Amino acid sequence: MALVRFNEMDAIPGSFSTMLDRFFEDAVKTKDGNFRPQVDVSETEDQYEIAVSVPGLKKEEFNVEVQQNSLVISGERKFVRQENKKHHVVESHYGSFYRMFTLPDDIKADSIDASYEGGILNIAIPKDKEKTATKQIKVK
Repeated sequence: MALVRFNEMDAIPGSFSTMLDRFFEDAVKTKDGNFRPQVDVSETEDQYEIAVSVPGLKKEEFNVEVQQNSLVISGERKFVRQENKKHHVVESHYGSFYRMFTLPDDIKADSIDASYEGGILNIAIPKDKEKTATKQIKVK
């Protein structure tokens, strides 16, 4: 009895786009021990929100910092090999990761908040209302 059953349909991509996604994902994935976690970026009236999918870490293992006008998120997810365990399939991503986002001018960099729950790192970047306000300039 196989723990993981091979399905021939999994080997055939459903579309050309899926095939390209697999190709580039495999090329970027763990060749040098690095990976790019999946990210969702959204915006509300009051803030920008970034959700980074990196399960299996502790909140202390993330490095989140603002460098000039960029938000940098980095860390490492280590694979722990156990002597008495034989792995048949490992699809999870392991290694170092690094993501950088250019920040808009209308943010409060000193008020950025980050939390980690359920395998998702959530970063809230508040907007500075004074910087977003439209100012009328009188032509002289």
